[in-house]
Amino acid sequence: MNMNQVTLAVHDIELAVAFYQKLGLIQIVGNEYYARFSFPDGDSTFSVYLDQEKGGLDCRGVVYFEHQELEQLVERLKGMGVEFVQEVTMQSYLWKEAGLLDPSGNKIKLYWGGDYRLNPPWKLN
Repeated sequence: MNMNQVTLAVHDIELAVAFYQKLGLIQIVGNEYYARFSFPDGDSTFSVYLDQEKGGLDCRGVVYFEHQELEQLVERLKGMGVEFVQEVTMQSYLWKEAGLLDPSGNKIKLYWGGDYRLNPPWKLN
């Protein structure tokens, strides 16, 4: 089994598309209610949809995007005006993370977990 995609609710498709393109995702599908993106690396996809029932105001997703050169990515994004709610921090679970919010309030974590992503010292047998 392999993960195909994650989809988040948003309150504004145009704002969401611009935000995720700024992060480096490549839009491959889109209309006024939906957008799907591919990544520069790997074959997973990520999508957003316009939540018409709630207006996207109740967004609660958390998505992790992995990047080996995290510090450089964060500095580049800051230079493009992206605001972070958490600076790059080494977490107790041995991942470096930086946090930000998309325009709909979904939590986005940019991180690098290295070998610990799949093989932490506390991994179950």
